[in-house]
Amino acid sequence: MNIQSVLNEKFGYDHFRIGQEAVIQDVLAKKNTIAIFPTGSGKSLCYQLPAYLLPGTVLVISPLVALMEDQVAIMKKNGEKRVLALNSFLPYQERMKKLDQLAAYKFIFISPEMLLQPAVYEKIKTIPIAFVVVDEAHCISQWGFDFRPDYLRIGEFLNKLGRPSVLALTATADDEVLQDIIYYLNMDAPVTHKQSLDRPNISYAIYALNTEQEKTEWLIDRLEKTTGPGIIYVASRRRADELAIQLNLEVGSVAAYHGGMEQEDRAFIQEQFIQGEIEWICATNAFGMGIHKDNVRQVIHEHVPATIAGYTQEIGRAGRDGKLARATLLYTKADINKTRFIIQEDLPLEEEVRYFGQLLANNVVSKEAAHLAGISETGKRIIDYYFERTDVEETILRIAEQRSEKEKQLQKMTQLIESPLCIRRNLLGYFGETLIDKPLSCCLACGNMDADWIYRITKKRGERVIMDWQEKLDELLG
Repeated sequence: MNIQSVLNEKFGYDHFRIGQEAVIQDVLAKKNTIAIFPTGSGKSLCYQLPAYLLPGTVLVISPLVALMEDQVAIMKKNGEKRVLALNSFLPYQERMKKLDQLAAYKFIFISPEMLLQPAVYEKIKTIPIAFVVVDEAHCISQWGFDFRPDYLRIGEFLNKLGRPSVLALTATADDEVLQDIIYYLNMDAPVTHKQSLDRPNISYAIYALNTEQEKTEWLIDRLEKTTGPGIIYVASRRRADELAIQLNLEVGSVAAYHGGMEQEDRAFIQEQFIQGEIEWICATNAFGMGIHKDNVRQVIHEHVPATIAGYTQEIGRAGRDGKLARATLLYTKADINKTRFIIQEDLPLEEEVRYFGQLLANNVVSKEAAHLAGISETGKRIIDYYFERTDVEETILRIAEQRSEKEKQLQKMTQLIESPLCIRRNLLGYFGETLIDKPLSCCLACGNMDADWIYRITKKRGERVIMDWQEKLDELLG
C-alpha cells in the first residue's frame, strides 16, 4: 500500500495539503524531521499516515492532557481503536492494566512527565517503536526552562530507547527555538520543513488604553456588537474569573478557563465551547493548544503576552476554517511591567539558590529546603534540573541567562505593540519572513481593515439582531 492509497482509504482525502507529503516521505525514510507549519495546516496527518506504513508503535509526546485526550477522541471517532492517552488522570489500576497492554496500541499519547517515570519507561522499552513524535515542540524552549524541565529530559529518554527517529511538530519557531528543539532532542542532522506563518485571513489590531476599566468597557462593547465565537486571553487566573463574571452579566454566553480549575470543569467548558453552547472563553494561556474549533472568529488579548512566539501561537487559533478572523490586543502601559513580574517571579534569586544549596549540603530534605529558602514549586523544579547536571555557581549563571532571555523576548513584544508600522510585516519579520502579498484586510496600522463581516450579527443583551447595510454604516460612522 502506498501513501496515496492510505491517504484515501484511511483519511478520505484525494490530495495532500501543501508540505504534508514531503514530511511524510522523510518520516518513512526514518529521518529526524522538524515540521514548522501554521495552525490548521494538518500537522497530525504527518505522523498518523506513516504510522500505517511502518511496523511498531508511534509514541506521541504531548504537552497537555486536554490536547492528548482531544486528539485521541478524534482518532477514535475516525475509526482508529488502537490509540491510548497515557496520563496521570488515569486511575492507578487502569493505568497499570494499560501499561501491560502497550504492544496492542498503534498510537500512544504521553506527557514528558509520565514518559520519564521508571515504571513507564521499562514498559515502553519492551515494545517496538516505529518513531517518536514531539507535538507542540516549541514547548521544549518556551516551557522547558520554566515550569516543566522534563521537556529538557526527552533527549535523554530517546538515548536510552536506542535513538528512534523523531518528528518534531510546531506552529511557531524562530531560529533560537529551532536550535533548542534540535539540541534538547539530540536530533542528528534533522530535515526541516517550514511553511510561511502568515495567515492572510486574520487581520490585526492593537489598541493602547489607559486603564483596566477602559479595557473592560471596550470588551463589553465588543461582545455586544460583534460576532463570536471568540477567545479572550488574560494574564492571570483571577482576571479570567472576574472578567468572565462581568462579561457574562453584561453580555452572556461567557465562561472562564484556567489551570486552577478542576480537570473535569475545564473539559466540560472546553466541550461547551467546541459545540457552540458557549460563545466566548476568558482564558489564561492554558486554553487553546490542540483545540479543534475551526470557526473561532476573534482572539483578543487583554494583556501583553510574554513572547511574540506565544502570541502568534494564540492568535493562530482564529480562523482555521479560512474565513475572515480578527486578532486584537488591548494594553495599558502598566501591563508591560505586570508581564515582566509574572515571567520573572518563579526564577529563583541568587541568594535563594545559594541558601537552598547550603540546606541540601546540611542534609535538609529538598522540599523543606525550598520552603525555607522561599523558592516556589516551579523554581524548585528549575533548580533541581540544573543541580542534577552542575554546581551552584553554574546554576546561578544559567538562571541569570534565562532572566535575561525573558527580558529580551518581552522587549521584542513591546516593540511590536508600540510600533506604528504594519503589524503583519513586523510579526513575520520576527520569524525571518518577508511579507510579499499584503491581504486586503491587513491591520489597523495599515488602515485597510474590512470590518463589515464582524458586525454582520450583533449581540444586544442576549438577543441577536441582523443589521442591514445602512445600520452597519451608521454603526461604523456614528
